[in-house]
Amino acid sequence: MVLGGYLKWKVVLEKDLDSNLFAVSVPALPGCFSQGKTRKDALKNIRGAIELHLECLAEDGIPIRPQQEVTTVAVNV
Repeated sequence: MVLGGYLKWKVVLEKDLDSNLFAVSVPALPGCFSQGKTRKDALKNIRGAIELHLECLAEDGIPIRPQQEVTTVAVNV
């Protein structure tokens, strides 16, 4: 989705209990992920990772696919 000249991406933010860091990934951009000591740091870092990821796609001539709907569901196991 384009807002004010920017693309808006949905991200997944999780706290890693082993490292105590926040891990963040972008489901629509496989391989695009980052982390940070706080949620704020992780979200700041993923912005840079997304920008770099999109630059690499553009340099390689790979089209940027529109983001698909992301649904969160719980699964009982």
